[in-house]
Amino acid sequence: MFTGIIESLGTVESVQNVGGDVRLRIGTDLDMSDVHLGDSIATNGICLTVIDWGEHWYAADVSRESLNRTTLAHWKVGQRVNVEKAMLPTTRFGGHIVSGHVDAVGEITVVREDARSLYFEVTAPAEIARYLAEKGSITVDGISLTINHLRGRILSLNLIPHTAERTNIGTWKAGSQVNLEVDVLARYIERLMMGDKAAETPPQSKISLDFLAQNGFLK
Repeated sequence: MFTGIIESLGTVESVQNVGGDVRLRIGTDLDMSDVHLGDSIATNGICLTVIDWGEHWYAADVSRESLNRTTLAHWKVGQRVNVEKAMLPTTRFGGHIVSGHVDAVGEITVVREDARSLYFEVTAPAEIARYLAEKGSITVDGISLTINHLRGRILSLNLIPHTAERTNIGTWKAGSQVNLEVDVLARYIERLMMGDKAAETPPQSKISLDFLAQNGFLK
């Protein structure tokens, strides 16, 4: 569990293909003295399990699920990433509840200065739009942020200079892909609202390419 308050700006030192998965090595100035094998470290909002580490680095394996659902498949050596160790029971809760389980990849569509802040607009995929709320919380590349305004699935954000200095947002530009995690409470509320239907298997769609072709939708 994390809070979305970034502790360090790390660097991707290596990306290695291992049996269809990926092994990462991340350089960091985090205090690694209290890190143990199997600990979790959020890296650009992705909860990664430490499999090896040293004074200024850690390594983690990444599954196909994470590669398919996040921006990680496109990471390059030298890329800057936001890093946060898992929270302790005594941690000051400065952000919001962050699980490190990325829901979807969004796209930065607008970047501009707004007084001393930076203004961003992010387009989220339609499938997570129902979890977004104006003045609600969202995690973008691991950063706990407040949605200022919401237009459909387009959300606007303002980031203060301190956040800009401590994170990788200086690399964001129009067209950049970012990891999004919605407020975990929204997901659980939706599930609870389903009641007994939550135990049912969703019906499979009967629409296929053959069906579309047979009914004149495909040529």
